[in-house]
Amino acid sequence: MPLISIIMPAFNVSEFIERSIVSVLHQSFQDWELLIVNDCSTDPTVSVVELYLSDERIKLINNPTNLGGAGSRNVAINKAAGRYIAFLDADDLWSDDKLEKQLSFMQKNHIGFSFTGYTTISENDELIDMIKVPQRVSFRKLLKHNYIGCLTVIYDTNPFGKIYMPMVRKRQDFALWLELLKRFDFAYGMNENLGFYRIRSGSLSASKIDAFKYYWRVLREVGGCNVLLASYNIFCYLIIVALKKKCVLLYNRFLVS
Repeated sequence: MPLISIIMPAFNVSEFIERSIVSVLHQSFQDWELLIVNDCSTDPTVSVVELYLSDERIKLINNPTNLGGAGSRNVAINKAAGRYIAFLDADDLWSDDKLEKQLSFMQKNHIGFSFTGYTTISENDELIDMIKVPQRVSFRKLLKHNYIGCLTVIYDTNPFGKIYMPMVRKRQDFALWLELLKRFDFAYGMNENLGFYRIRSGSLSASKIDAFKYYWRVLREVGGCNVLLASYNIFCYLIIVALKKKCVLLYNRFLVS
């Protein structure tokens, strides 16, 4: 049985997914399985993945209908055989020692839910910003801002079993972290840049038109906030996001401490 199951949803990412797969293959820690869920791609995504299926650790799952990011990740989580669940989107990358360092950090400190710093990159792999993270995040702190990058998370299924993503179209990763923090006291951060988060023009995560609506929905439905508390957390969220966008140095220095 693999120790770590890596969850990778894929929809029309033929341009990027090979680099993501290779970043997993290059891991110094090799006891993993990679579950790639093709969410009805209409481009050559599947053809690219099939080049790597000779490695028995890499498994391709084809959704019969489009399920979106949350549904596709849940399909993979359901099939995961590893004790630890890790996430890597099909356009993001890991540093070669990501799994080794993070798993050692978790096992040495008896941590069940961890995340790391990361670097933002462009569609052409150009480095943009390095994003630092707090040493730990509580449920209440996370309500104000999602400090946790999806590509950096690992959680241990031993204490509470598999935890699935709530079925929202956007902010589903934020919703899952809240669900995890209902069980774990804290999520613990490693302030090392162990991943590369790709910013793509026109991507679902890059569209901010209705981000406010989905953040509000997660606060109310998953965070359990009443209208007053949700409004306060939305206010904090907008200020922190604005600072992160305008001045990453200040964000890294003051808000992640």
